[in-house]
Amino acid sequence: MKRINFYAAIALALATMVFIACNKDIEGRTDNIPSLSPSNIDLNAGTWKPVLLTSPSEFAVAAPGATTTPDYIAQVNEIKDWQANLTSEEKRIVKYWSAGAVLRWNEILRELVAKHNLPPYQNEDGTYPVPSAANPLAYPQFPFANPPYAARAYAYVAAAQYDALIAAWYYKTLYNRPAPYKVDSTLNVLIPKSDLPSYPSEDAVLAGAAAEMMKLLFPGDQDFIQQKVEEHKRSRIIAGANVRSDIEAGEALGKAVAQKFVTRARGDRAGAAVGNAALWQQMEDDCIAKGEIPWKSLETPKRPPMLPLFGKVKPFLFDSLTVIALRPGPPPSTSGDEMKAEVEEVYNQTSNPTREEIRIIHFWADGVGTYTPPGHWMAIAAEDFIKKDFSEVRWARNMALLAMAEMDAAIVCWDTKFYYFNPRPCQMNPKIKTLTGVPNFPSYISGHSTFSGAASRLLGHIIPERAAAYDAMAEEAAKSRFYGGIHYNKSDCGVGLVVGRNVGDYAIQRAKTDGAE
Repeated sequence: MKRINFYAAIALALATMVFIACNKDIEGRTDNIPSLSPSNIDLNAGTWKPVLLTSPSEFAVAAPGATTTPDYIAQVNEIKDWQANLTSEEKRIVKYWSAGAVLRWNEILRELVAKHNLPPYQNEDGTYPVPSAANPLAYPQFPFANPPYAARAYAYVAAAQYDALIAAWYYKTLYNRPAPYKVDSTLNVLIPKSDLPSYPSEDAVLAGAAAEMMKLLFPGDQDFIQQKVEEHKRSRIIAGANVRSDIEAGEALGKAVAQKFVTRARGDRAGAAVGNAALWQQMEDDCIAKGEIPWKSLETPKRPPMLPLFGKVKPFLFDSLTVIALRPGPPPSTSGDEMKAEVEEVYNQTSNPTREEIRIIHFWADGVGTYTPPGHWMAIAAEDFIKKDFSEVRWARNMALLAMAEMDAAIVCWDTKFYYFNPRPCQMNPKIKTLTGVPNFPSYISGHSTFSGAASRLLGHIIPERAAAYDAMAEEAAKSRFYGGIHYNKSDCGVGLVVGRNVGDYAIQRAKTDGAE
């Protein structure tokens, strides 16, 4: 590969960044995909293992009215009234949501993450304000959807949707009410027909669960979220997929299940992850006491570290003692020859990058204004899941496994970062000119590498024929942080991949025992 000089590399990087900044469409290549038409409706999913529910029947759903009653007939007529004068916008929303509700709500969540992935600007006195959930519309708006926060948001929404669908499938098979188009053959059906019972509506279940979680996580966006809920529900009636009682029962069930996850989220210790000035100083002092050079913020003015106590957040796939057990051994000593060699390797790399390396840096950058590294892996998974014709409940199960793996990878990674408090390469050698932004937290281990190791391992289990491709992506994502000059190659990136894969193995263990395989 032909080498280019440093200034040419910077020019190419800036051009790449401008292109990325102008290409913020979260839906991207999923705009024109066909309607979801699963090869297997997974009718037994009501027996799968949930995440928090004690049983699929924990929240009662009343038996539906018979399809011969005047009330049901009136609900079918409501569909016909809608269909008599469909607008182009109504046809658009049917097409949009029929691609798959898990897919669409994940895209919407990624859009919110990207919107809020903006670090606050400093106060006049050089301090930094902190977003407040109690006053989410004040500057800086709550939340700052940085990678750990984003990983947690993806996990709570996906896991709540999965549990809600397990309950929905249980009641679908219990009551076995057919879809309205099976009751009245004169209906104009705008989505693929299915043998899946329609009560309660799986789409309304997903909308109810997602909305409850997302309103907690993004309280300043409640109007936007509710607008999407109403659009989603309306699309199913317009399409002839559900009558109104299917929708109402589904939404109520989704909301009820979500409240279990809301309660968990309020007590998972994430609210205390920011820490305080005394804690930040203590971490620095502890590192010095070990005879090491401590990490420091390279921003001006000095910015507080990002979520130093996120490693204490309650994980989904294992307990807090396992977080400690998954913590790797220490990085090379900051005064040793091994560290000097790693710093020199970063300096040499950033002094003479190739065009291909610049491309890789910015493809995987996932910085400010993006849906973060966990969201990048959600997008990768979504594109591949589309091709597999999964049912909604299997989509939800797979997304929940991935999202929980990413959240738990963030927890283990942040525990490691702030336990060792290791400096960045450009702190060790100020001559290193990074080719992407320098994150405001310690170096060891690489977050990108940890996220990527966990995601690639789990996705390789879900789609085995793609395992080698996922591994290659993870290796490239990890390498991108070394290419960019913000991580050491062997210790940060190499060890991060190993730790991430270890987290991914816990997701695989759950997958093998959840009843879906």
